[in-house]
Amino acid sequence: MAKTFDFYFDFGSLASYLAHTQLPKICADTGASVNLLPMLLGGVFQATGNASPMSVPAKGRYVYTDMKRFADGYGVPLNMNPHFPIITTTLMRGATALQMRSDAQLQTYMDAIYQAIWVDAQNMNEPAVVGAVLAQAGFDPVALVAMANEQTVKDQLKSVTMRAVERGVFGAPTFFVGEQMFWGQDRIEFVKTALRA
Repeated sequence: MAKTFDFYFDFGSLASYLAHTQLPKICADTGASVNLLPMLLGGVFQATGNASPMSVPAKGRYVYTDMKRFADGYGVPLNMNPHFPIITTTLMRGATALQMRSDAQLQTYMDAIYQAIWVDAQNMNEPAVVGAVLAQAGFDPVALVAMANEQTVKDQLKSVTMRAVERGVFGAPTFFVGEQMFWGQDRIEFVKTALRA
């Protein structure tokens, strides 16, 4: 049976963006498929007592420099977003809504949101900016936001976030291969090794 791995992510996480760019390569290199698990990183932080590295100015500056090294190594673009932190609740609900509908456009949506935040450095805290990004990606912004605000979607995102915490997740991105947990986009080679075992 082909292996699968879980990928917990939040669009507001720079490391999640970098890991996202490498998901196709992980799947191609291992023959595995990915189970996407949108979660609310803020909820995880609140439940675990963790905090963004950006909350410590010196660490934040270093983390961006370090992530830029990874981005260059991966051959992907990265620009620090001056509007950080981005409140991603509605954006994560959008991903959840599309996933719940088995919508083939989920990947398009994820690509567009990550691009807007971590490449184009847009202010995705502004509803008008979000609407423009969604429209450019081929979505009906009003319809998608309406879906994102459905109670079943909110409940599902909360449930996935709570389950993540129960499994030991404290940050993003977090991978699981079976019950083996790997935190951070810099653990991708370990994820591959586990998938090949």
